[in-house]
Amino acid sequence: MSFLYPTLLAVAVLATAAAVAAYVAVQRRRTAAMTAAGFAPIKSRRASIRRHLPYALLLAALPILIAGLARPEAKLSVPRVSGTVLLAFDVSNSMKATDVAPSRLAAAQQAAAGFVEQQPDTVDVGVIVFGEQALLTQAPTDDHGLALNAIKRATASGGTSLGQAILVGLGTITGKPVTLPQDGAAPDTSALGYWPSATIVVFSDGQDTGGPDAEAAAELAAAAGVRIQTVGVGTEKGGVVEVDGYQLGTALDETLLTGVAQVTGGSYHRAGDAGALADTTKSIDLRLTTKKEPVELTAPFAGAALLLLAVGAFLSTRWHGRIV
Repeated sequence: MSFLYPTLLAVAVLATAAAVAAYVAVQRRRTAAMTAAGFAPIKSRRASIRRHLPYALLLAALPILIAGLARPEAKLSVPRVSGTVLLAFDVSNSMKATDVAPSRLAAAQQAAAGFVEQQPDTVDVGVIVFGEQALLTQAPTDDHGLALNAIKRATASGGTSLGQAILVGLGTITGKPVTLPQDGAAPDTSALGYWPSATIVVFSDGQDTGGPDAEAAAELAAAAGVRIQTVGVGTEKGGVVEVDGYQLGTALDETLLTGVAQVTGGSYHRAGDAGALADTTKSIDLRLTTKKEPVELTAPFAGAALLLLAVGAFLSTRWHGRIV
């Protein structure tokens, strides 16, 4: 426990000592006066308690009240929904498809914006866009307006690398570049650390066209305690997009998105239209964590002091007909 004004603790000690000394002096004078008047002091235990207890309570309230004025603080474990959420948007050409109105990308942007607006300021939100490469367009921040602006700026073009998106997201969370070994060897996860309060939410149609293996990247995320939630944007029937003058069919690949999520202990959320997609983001769970935070204890101190004062005043009035 710490105090914002610790010098008041010395005042509390001195004030209490002075109050006790004054009380003892008053009691001695009363005893001397009663003896001089010919009254023998009552020495029963019950009488002694009735005589001194009310004033003891009043005196005990004094240091507690002054200590409260010193603004005590303690670091307590406070539960809260907190952590880091990275929203990863597939901005490949296939996200132009309109099987989800008005388009896959627009529907994902709409749902993600609603998701961000629902988050408390204890959740830092960042934005990644990925096609053939992945780019962090907004670092995690508690200023959710910046995240919303980054979401609105996303536009579709190029191919898709879901694995690259996961690696960039993991690098953002850990604060260091993260890659998969080129020779197929087992990756070294010892330097990643453990980040259980971080979540990557991927909005994609699952049409992975190249780059690092997505499930291998997800295994790295799992080793770092990072959960991946995937949101499928599109339909099994699919749609048609025009790329370089060619008409290309594209459909939702739920198998890959489900596998990536399950590797990390996350889950896949399916959505067939903008309204349903918005509803799926409501089911994305964030972690309830605890964090050591300074909590001011002035109110409990004041409450304890007032309680002692009230009880002392009540007993003094009831037994002696006066407060002091």
